Amino acid sequence: MSSTATQPSREAARLTPRLRAILAVILAAAALDLMDSTITNIAAPTIVRELGGGESLVKWLGASYALALGVLLVVGGRLGDRYGKRRVFLIGMAGFGVTSLLCAISFDPTMLIGARFLQGAFGALLIPQGIGILIASFSRAQFPTAASMFGPVLGGAAILGPILAGFLIGADLWGLTWRPMFLMNILLCAVGLVAGWLILPRDTSLRPVAIDGLGSGLLAVTMVGFIYGLIEGSTVGWGPTPVLALIVGLVFFGLFVWRQRRASNPLILPSLLRNRGFTSGLLVGLAYFAAVNGFAYVVSLYFQLGLGFAPAGAALAMSPMMLGIIVSSFAARPLIPKLGRRLVIAGLTVTIAAVAGMLVTGLALDDSVTAWALAPSVFVLGLGMGACLASIYDVTIGDVSRDEAGSASGSLSAVQQLANALGAAIVTTVYFDAVSSGGQLHGFLTALGAIGAVLVLCFPFAWLLPRTAPANGRH
Repeated sequence: MSSTATQPSREAARLTPRLRAILAVILAAAALDLMDSTITNIAAPTIVRELGGGESLVKWLGASYALALGVLLVVGGRLGDRYGKRRVFLIGMAGFGVTSLLCAISFDPTMLIGARFLQGAFGALLIPQGIGILIASFSRAQFPTAASMFGPVLGGAAILGPILAGFLIGADLWGLTWRPMFLMNILLCAVGLVAGWLILPRDTSLRPVAIDGLGSGLLAVTMVGFIYGLIEGSTVGWGPTPVLALIVGLVFFGLFVWRQRRASNPLILPSLLRNRGFTSGLLVGLAYFAAVNGFAYVVSLYFQLGLGFAPAGAALAMSPMMLGIIVSSFAARPLIPKLGRRLVIAGLTVTIAAVAGMLVTGLALDDSVTAWALAPSVFVLGLGMGACLASIYDVTIGDVSRDEAGSASGSLSAVQQLANALGAAIVTTVYFDAVSSGGQLHGFLTALGAIGAVLVLCFPFAWLLPRTAPANGRH
């Protein structure tokens, strides 16, 4: 009886070959974005040796991409609603390929940073369309099957991106050192563009959508001011220009908040900002993702500049963290509805324990520290990250109404990208400042201390998160 009763539901959830092809295109785009957001973690020292730019270029390589993606992500989703998700997806894919070429042929730091910013902007057109296309193409019974594929695919991309970048740099194809890691995007984007054109469903029901261009502009100036001020102040000194940039960022942040309260179609609904659980989740996400993204940057720099690893060796030395993320993400996913915010707190605790373990290892071994000695803590840190990555945002929307869910998800994704930009800027600043006064190990341990302090600050807000996540998860 039970087997017979479940048979129709299994048939309803089965994916046709066409639906599998649509899912493959969307997953490939998401994986491409994730790989490009992480490859510069490994490539930064090599790029700086070739182009110059010093510490400033190291900080901007990741920050510029994440900054554009974070600021424009919500706008990209609205553009898809207005002009067609398939159309905007294809424009984003084509633009991502062109800007990848610009990255590959960059001849100085300014051109490369600008190209990375444009690459992130086209990523903001590309990425938000994926879930919308899946929702429109898949039935309610089929969608969970599609959504379950994102975890393993993105986990694999997180591992593959830095490792592939490391080996491409080490292979020095045609004497181009780091450039092939951007050139390969051109081929991937060309395949994705053709596949998307042939496979993705045509846009049929377009609707007029108001886009808060003024709010987006205010947010962009806010984040550019903050990040430029932090990077330039910490690199060249706290003269008038970086201080003025921070003041501009603060003023425009106030204007952005004012705009969100008065706009007819704001980027973040005011009702969400009055929701204690949601605002707590925004703060936890901002702090946590800034900390762990900063760690990913700093550990790659330390392995290469401090321990003398080649890029491929540094990528392999970071692989325990990626493995921990995958293992923990799979284990945590079914526990989210049962544990809710307790799972977030557990992930935070494990992450802090791993940072403490690395600090103790570094202090105990001093100049004898090795990647092997750090590997257990790096793996445990991945376990904590996986638990938090899987749960923070699902729990954050636990008290959000159905009408607010779209704005909430877009806001959280944008905050994660902005946190990545801030983490790359702030944590590398702490690292380089400490390196200049005490050497590589001192810089690494000081950055770990700063990361640990930020993570500890997450706890009070984590206890204010909703007790449980929605029973059906984020989607």
